[in-house]
Amino acid sequence: MTEAVLGRSARKRATILEAGRTLFLRSGYQGTSMDQVAAMAEVSKQTVYKHFGDKQELLRAIVDDAVAGTVAPIVGRIAALADTDDLEPDLTALGSDYLRAVLQPPVVQLRRLIVAEANRLPELARQYHQQAPARTLAAWAEALGKLHDRGLLRVPDPDVAADQLAFLIVGRWIDQALFYGGPDVLADLDVERTVRAAVSVFLAAYRTPAR
Repeated sequence: MTEAVLGRSARKRATILEAGRTLFLRSGYQGTSMDQVAAMAEVSKQTVYKHFGDKQELLRAIVDDAVAGTVAPIVGRIAALADTDDLEPDLTALGSDYLRAVLQPPVVQLRRLIVAEANRLPELARQYHQQAPARTLAAWAEALGKLHDRGLLRVPDPDVAADQLAFLIVGRWIDQALFYGGPDVLADLDVERTVRAAVSVFLAAYRTPAR
């Protein structure tokens, strides 16, 4: 297969993914058909099935794409936090970006969709949880453990500390966003002030006392 053909195929796949994402988030999983996806993507239904064997596979690919675009960059930045020499400001900046990321409309809408379909598509719900919330918490735990090893924090149980830090930063707000929508929550939220307070509480519990 030539490079040009491969390029066209990749573009068609991306177009189908975007159409599927738009329709799923607008009409839900049950309210979206592969015929509608084909029509919005301006390709044949056969082309849709060539790239994605069924509707569930399409939704799974949309989840993978969202994870790659949103979760992977945050996880990378969390990992880099382990090397910080200026913990409080770096943790505050990272926490602020983390909170904004989880409240972005596509992220909130996809989470709503996955939760709504969890009984019908339990494997997909499990996949999303493992690749997004659980993966992020694991990254926080690993970074906090390394900061403990460096002596910047006193964290006897990094998993518990990661749970506490993540909830301090996003717990209340992601809960509200699932009910009201990310834009409504972000519009009334002072992100920096909120995260500074969360980080202050966390460091009061876990920062290594000055000698």
